[in-house]
Amino acid sequence: MCSFFIWAQPLYIYTPSDTHRRKLPKRRNDVYVNMKTDFRAQLARCQKLLEGGGHREICVHGLGLAINRAINIALQLQASSQGALQLAANTSTVELVDDLEPEDPDEAGEPMTRTRNNSAIHIKVFYPDPQ
Repeated sequence: MCSFFIWAQPLYIYTPSDTHRRKLPKRRNDVYVNMKTDFRAQLARCQKLLEGGGHREICVHGLGLAINRAINIALQLQASSQGALQLAANTSTVELVDDLEPEDPDEAGEPMTRTRNNSAIHIKVFYPDPQ
């Protein structure tokens, strides 16, 4: 008769404390869309950059859940310009690093990190050059 002894590590519950991603360049005509800021405020910021900011193009960036919102903002800008604006979209994958800490501070679990990928979209909204 064989007996097996299984050594199990204690189970600790971890919660994300912070998420980091490689910083993208921040230019004056870059707009990073998120889900926390009001949609109309983000749309107004884009319109202000195109109309009053002296920019002939802006780049609207969306990450993860904000991809749909970034697309909607770009389409709203195009519709409100009566077709004067054009769009060029690119997609990418962004590597994110989550810092994980034990949920219960009394537990002896060590802080950990988790790497994951997330989808992103980058939409160039621009006035075409006059021919």
